[in-house]
Amino acid sequence: MASSKLIRNHWELEVHKKAVAAAMSLFETSKSFPKEETYSLTDQVRRSSRSVASSLAEAWRGRKYEAVFASKLNEAEREAAETQTWIEFATKCGYLGRTEARALHKSYAEILAMLVTMGNAPKRWLLEKISPPES
Repeated sequence: MASSKLIRNHWELEVHKKAVAAAMSLFETSKSFPKEETYSLTDQVRRSSRSVASSLAEAWRGRKYEAVFASKLNEAEREAAETQTWIEFATKCGYLGRTEARALHKSYAEILAMLVTMGNAPKRWLLEKISPPES
């Protein structure tokens, strides 16, 4: 996940790039969902898919503190799993074809794996604490 290049911003993380791409794919796909789903399934899948990337951004900015970082990563995981569930409902309701649903589900499985990997080794991602200069 981390390369030899120093990652300074959350949008440089491969997992964030994948989360944004998957959310945008779901957004485009959900445009064809029936009008009666606007305030239920359509809204929910868009919200949870976007929340994966935004929770990851919050985790990145909170990485001074391991507990904050871990909590926000866990939130991103929960949102990714929720998104997979909405994809399942969209498929069972006939709004998503099986091929497209499998591809989206797989994208979120990859995102989840990356988030779990980060969460299993949080110290690797934390900011080093800098002591104030001695007077």
